[in-house]
Amino acid sequence: MDYLPVVILLVLLAFNIQVAFAIGIAALSFFLLSGAMPVQVFIQRLIASTQSFPLLAVPFFILTGAIMNEAGITRRMLNLAESLTGHMTGGLAQVNVLLSTLLSGMSGSANADTAVQSKLLVPEMERRGYDVGYSAAVTASSSVIAATIPPGIGLILYGFLGNVSIGSLFLAGVIPGLMLAVLLMITAWIIARRRGYKPSREKPASWAERLTALRGAALALLIPVGVVGGIRFGLFTATEAGAIAVIYATVIGLMYRGLRWSSIPKVIVETVLATAAIMLIICAANAFGFYMSWVGIPKQAAAFMVALTDNPIILLLLINILLLVVGMLIEGTALLILLTPILVPVAVEMGIDPVHFGIVMVLNLTLGGMTPPLGTLMFVACSVTGVSIAKFVREALPFLAVLILALLLVTYVPQISLWLPTLGQE
Repeated sequence: MDYLPVVILLVLLAFNIQVAFAIGIAALSFFLLSGAMPVQVFIQRLIASTQSFPLLAVPFFILTGAIMNEAGITRRMLNLAESLTGHMTGGLAQVNVLLSTLLSGMSGSANADTAVQSKLLVPEMERRGYDVGYSAAVTASSSVIAATIPPGIGLILYGFLGNVSIGSLFLAGVIPGLMLAVLLMITAWIIARRRGYKPSREKPASWAERLTALRGAALALLIPVGVVGGIRFGLFTATEAGAIAVIYATVIGLMYRGLRWSSIPKVIVETVLATAAIMLIICAANAFGFYMSWVGIPKQAAAFMVALTDNPIILLLLINILLLVVGMLIEGTALLILLTPILVPVAVEMGIDPVHFGIVMVLNLTLGGMTPPLGTLMFVACSVTGVSIAKFVREALPFLAVLILALLLVTYVPQISLWLPTLGQE
């Protein structure tokens, strides 16, 4: 009986029931069938999960990204990225990766980044002679950068569910995110060179052009810098940073005259819908997490994994393999919400820093979005660009290999993640 809700959850997921409802029904089955406690507790657990100050950061940063997109900031970022990398081999592919890096500091969402760039850059890449499958693969793979560069939504959720400092997670994600960008740009350069993809401009932009482009995007670039800097120096929490970012984005959107008062209701509706989808999963997962804690599943999982190996290196490898496999089958946000309460105690038990483990876990689950059969990044890129899944997968393989290499580096070189959070603490 203890494991019946888990079986019900797996069966519902196999029948392609929406993740939030599958988790909620499975949790409800425990309260209905076990007789361990009244059903009212199920309702209480659903509501209790929404009473969190740190969780307020999620709608704030989603709203910030929506405001910036509506205000046309993306186009300014594109101009800056093109002025910096357009002269390189595979110029538009390089622009694609750099633009993802810049946009990650505003939206915090890999799916949002994929959707925006699939509409903005892929058609232009196709006109310039780039294979559309390659263009879609570059777009989806570069959006993985959004997983780690603050304010990543996955980092906020992991911090909330694992009781880990969100500010430390934001700091920990900066260097891995920049490393991903460099590795993806090198990969794009190698493939573009072999295929003869030309730069988007014949010669490098002048410093005057670059300065003009930088001036156009400078105010927007201050958002991620301000978030990281403010948290690092203790000026505000991650949630307060989100609220400040919303106000700041609104002000500069109005200053740039890209954001109109009439468009604010549309932006708010987008934010409410995106937040509601995440919160529905969180509410259901909180009730399911209560069931798991009641029957002792996290402790049993920790004991099982420790029994398998007492070597943190091997344990991290096993967890990475597990996450990569399940990430192919279940959406990353749902998995993050479901597995964080189980895996964080295991990591802590083995002496793995929970901040470091958070970067590994969030990056790993975002990678799953690029893989069939159910990768969300893959589906977004393919649906917007019209590329077949088979062609996308074929073109994405080199980028996926590089991303897995980056995952291994982040996993086994903890200082890549921990250097910034621990800076000045010695």
